[in-house]
Amino acid sequence: MHDYFLLFMSAVIVNNFVLTRFLGLCIFFGVSKNLNASIGMGMAVTSVMTMSSMLAWVVYNYILLPYHLTFLNTVIFVVLIASFVQLLEMIIKKHAPALYNMWGIYLVLIATNCIVLGVPLLNADNSYNFGMSVVNAIGSGAGFAMAIILMASLREKLQYADVPKPLQGLGIAFILAGMLALSFFGFSGMIPL
Repeated sequence: MHDYFLLFMSAVIVNNFVLTRFLGLCIFFGVSKNLNASIGMGMAVTSVMTMSSMLAWVVYNYILLPYHLTFLNTVIFVVLIASFVQLLEMIIKKHAPALYNMWGIYLVLIATNCIVLGVPLLNADNSYNFGMSVVNAIGSGAGFAMAIILMASLREKLQYADVPKPLQGLGIAFILAGMLALSFFGFSGMIPL
């Protein structure tokens, strides 16, 4: 149980995909203008990441590995992720049209988000068992959600601040992201995994 907790905390804080590995920045900067959209996107990315990691583990360990087809990892994982995103899009469009309209093009970007693909690939490379793969996926999703919610909170606060004209918009967003990344850099080396 201790190893699972360390893996989860490592995925959330120490190896945060957005703030320490700088992956998934397109959705991070695009959706983080609105706190409600950021919360929903964090949940969506976490669910897609977890479901696709579970299925990717099964496919990898019971099909690709025994038949020596591991060279197809990326292609197979992309197809699995695209399928989950399409399913999620249909469900959200039917049951939460306001959320669907709020996300817009960013919902489709989940399918091409490098974080969502990176987690199953890292799980396979590290030879994680099923439980560790699920914990790593949930932790990585929680880390993404935490980063995007932090960024959205800061960007909403900055709407009322006196930001110099040249830095307004994406300029100040990059500065904020750099400051958040520096703060998360302080956690590096704390969890031995």
